[in-house]
Amino acid sequence: MNQKIFTRDFILAFLAQFFFLFVFYLLLPTLPIFLSRSGSTEKEIGILIGIYFLSAFILKPFIGRALSRIQEKTFMMAGALTFAFTSVAYLFSPPFWPFFITRLLQGIGFAFFHTASYTLATEISPKNQLGQSVSYFYLGFNLSGALAPPLGIFLVNQFGFTILFMVCSGLSLGSLFITFLLADRQDSQPQVSSTKDNPFLSREALLPSTVNLIALFLWGALTAFFPLHAIHHGVTNPGLFFTTIAIMLILGRSLGGRILDRYDRERIILPCLTTYILSMTLLAFSKTLPMFILTAVIWGMGHALLGPTLVVYAIDRSSSSRGSVIGTFMAMSDLGISLGPVISGFILNVTSYSTMFLCLALTGLINLNFFYFFVRKGDRLKGRDDKI
Repeated sequence: MNQKIFTRDFILAFLAQFFFLFVFYLLLPTLPIFLSRSGSTEKEIGILIGIYFLSAFILKPFIGRALSRIQEKTFMMAGALTFAFTSVAYLFSPPFWPFFITRLLQGIGFAFFHTASYTLATEISPKNQLGQSVSYFYLGFNLSGALAPPLGIFLVNQFGFTILFMVCSGLSLGSLFITFLLADRQDSQPQVSSTKDNPFLSREALLPSTVNLIALFLWGALTAFFPLHAIHHGVTNPGLFFTTIAIMLILGRSLGGRILDRYDRERIILPCLTTYILSMTLLAFSKTLPMFILTAVIWGMGHALLGPTLVVYAIDRSSSSRGSVIGTFMAMSDLGISLGPVISGFILNVTSYSTMFLCLALTGLINLNFFYFFVRKGDRLKGRDDKI
């Protein structure tokens, strides 16, 4: 019998996450502009933007482990409060080192909130509808990612950076307030002694996390280099490609979330991984906007369901605490997004866009085989059942 997904706490957690991620996406396109106008070099901008993700990547496994004995609500409030403080601090942190420290602290706040919020979502969701619940929760990323960046640019152009940073601080405080309304979950805390046996990285979650890492490696490369590829072929607004992907993600995760709990996880993961190969192969030979849009539709169909399914798949196969699983999964995700542009940039430097996209298609094929022969077959040999 299906239980209620949209409980009071699930809705509050979703709204708190939405407000929090809205700040993240407001700053994503605007901070490089702020730093450039402040006189930072391209190298300095790269360091100051990148330290955020590096600090989040390093901390997430530690936070996941700590969640076995500390409430998710506590870390979420700490993350939101840190975001509120650092958003205002940008106004008083001239580059390089003051801004570096502020950016580092904000990355820590992101690690706190992001890891804890997803752990909470999995803890309060019905076990037999976990895939559907996680899929819905992922929508916070997609909705904020679609709405916030253009609003951030508008605020900068119309009112300046002071207003932007004040809005970010206000939204962070809004997330803090909503998080405060969450019910305490004292009964859900395991024994402190069990934490000693809980690893920083969940070994059982590493393989599905690696599948997601490779998928997000492709995504990181795509976001970095597709706009240049499209402009080279005369497309004046490459943003339409990403708008199409955003629409597919929202539709896929809102309408398709139900299938995640009706079929074996592998029956969903395998077709999703195939869409990465198809879309990157197609993109290597595409030169017109309609072909780019078709590629975005194929990519979005697979990407919409892969992430939520792999999260639940990692939870299914792991005996570690969910905090440790989520911390491992999210840290590996950050690593994949970070490596994608770097390695693909080296490939592009010695080849061409078409060759680079074919290399990404090959990477997708390697990922498909890795899942089929190592992750899936390994589970079969150990007698695991992919479905709850």
